[in-house]
Amino acid sequence: MQVRFQILRQNRNEAPRPQTYTLEVDRSDTILTCLDRIKWEMDGSLGYRKNCRNTICGSCSMRINGRSTLACKENVGSELDRLPIDAEPTITIAPMGNMPVIKDLVVDMASFWDNLEAVEPYVSSRSRAIPEREFLQTPEEREKLDRAGNCILCGACYSECNAREVNPDFVGPHALAKAQRMVADSRDGGTEERLEQYNQGTSGVWGCTRCYYCNSVCPMEVAPMDRISQVKGEILARNDRSVSRPIRHRKVLVDLVKSGGWIDERQFGVQVVANYFRDIEGLLSLAPLGLRMLTRGKFPLGFEASEGASEVRSLIDAVRELELGMGKQENREV
Repeated sequence: MQVRFQILRQNRNEAPRPQTYTLEVDRSDTILTCLDRIKWEMDGSLGYRKNCRNTICGSCSMRINGRSTLACKENVGSELDRLPIDAEPTITIAPMGNMPVIKDLVVDMASFWDNLEAVEPYVSSRSRAIPEREFLQTPEEREKLDRAGNCILCGACYSECNAREVNPDFVGPHALAKAQRMVADSRDGGTEERLEQYNQGTSGVWGCTRCYYCNSVCPMEVAPMDRISQVKGEILARNDRSVSRPIRHRKVLVDLVKSGGWIDERQFGVQVVANYFRDIEGLLSLAPLGLRMLTRGKFPLGFEASEGASEVRSLIDAVRELELGMGKQENREV
């Protein structure tokens, strides 16, 4: 069957331009195989990365039909099945996002690697004496590292990260997935220092917008969003709401939903931004919004709990009891 491959091509600091190639292919051919044929048979100037061809190295990440994935993993048939039934058999290929293009499908991943290094993704033994033997782990301890350990650093999650796109300080889902692995590693001696680091501003876990897109594009099912949530859970368990605004935001939100089924926004602003009237600067920052709401008749004078508030309350209590039981079980295993 004949398939059109529309490839977005460009050189550094130049505007991208689409270029189309038509190939006779089988549905089982991988996108990487098709790119190889284009380069070898039609246009030797086409630039892209590859290595293992076997979904291990992560080198051939690119955007295929609008999403970041591995060219060696996806095949022609599955990509065509994503198109509308009456659409022409066309597969679009573009470089990954959130990174500048060097040439064609090759991007500069310097920020990707720098942000990974920022979370210190290696086991720390600074706080303990290093014995003349290996650090041993039980199978249960090792099992906690499986999901994050599957990451091949392909960059797909980083490419599609909405938080990274609007916040250049955010280290990215790949880095925080590796960070969670370090927090969960029984051999690591720097857990408290790590959690303090990952709790800082919007560069760490609180910079995540929870869009879940990193989970959907990850080719290894690492689920970076879930790993970030686990780090948040560790931070929340160790700190009260007075420590920082992100922690207050999470805890106050849950408490208000538990109380009324939905959020009383009057209390939410005062408790989170103004820190229960302790943060004068934060309180003053709310004043312009409050005045605009009052003058336009949009400031609620009362609060009415939602229907089913008691059911919401029981669900939250059930989740907390479940988490408490899981924590006790983990402590017994250790």
